[in-house]
Amino acid sequence: MNSYILKDKIVLITGSSRGIGKATAKKMAMEGARLVIHGRDPKRLRAVEEELKALGGTVVSFSCDITNPDQAKDLIDYTIGIYGQLDILINNAGVSMRGAFKDLNPIVFKKVFDINVLGVANVSINALPYIKQSHGSLVFISSVAGIRGLPGNSAYSSSKMALKAIAESLRIEEFKSKIHIGLIYVGITEIEKGKKTIGSDGSEKYLKDRSKLKVQSLNSVASSIISNIKKRKYKSTLSILGKLNAVIQSIAPKLVEFILLRSQRRIILRSE
Repeated sequence: MNSYILKDKIVLITGSSRGIGKATAKKMAMEGARLVIHGRDPKRLRAVEEELKALGGTVVSFSCDITNPDQAKDLIDYTIGIYGQLDILINNAGVSMRGAFKDLNPIVFKKVFDINVLGVANVSINALPYIKQSHGSLVFISSVAGIRGLPGNSAYSSSKMALKAIAESLRIEEFKSKIHIGLIYVGITEIEKGKKTIGSDGSEKYLKDRSKLKVQSLNSVASSIISNIKKRKYKSTLSILGKLNAVIQSIAPKLVEFILLRSQRRIILRSE
């Protein structure tokens, strides 16, 4: 299979002012893609835009809240207004949470689903006609927590499982459109300082430093995302543990449950 060429492709990456989104934008710029980066913090987003331009990238930025349907549409309209087309949408924006189900304020589910599911739908629905025109890619950044529900992550796991349902539906509905649907299960990844999650009471809290843990680097995850798009693959499961989880869950779910029961505390501590 010939590799999909990214040079001069128009790429929109949501949640690209930091972390995986930013790392992916950098690599896309190096491939010669023309970018629209997105985030909710205008100041941080502009700083990333300037950083990418200094590397020789062709990039514009648009700050908005994609949980708002009108603002999500504005993001797509801006992209088309600047470049006249859209080839690749990477739905990367998302938020995690921490807390046992019994301790959760129900607002946690709303906050997580607003960003991880509704935000994705708001952008993707508006982007789809343009992706169809270019026979391009619609990519969903999920998590290994979306393969099997994890302790302390009920709202997050269920939101990431929802992305699989959306991707599966689109693969059938848009089969004749010849577009690429990508679903990427990301494992535990390094984080930038200041990254937040949602606590059990619904408030934001800072994630603990992961530098001493064996986690995937942002660059390796970004490379895997780009590989998925170039090869126009459907599912990409990252990290050895992620791949093992996917395989064992499909053939021996009781074994996965046993392992999770034995290692519940360690999993929760590792994910914080």
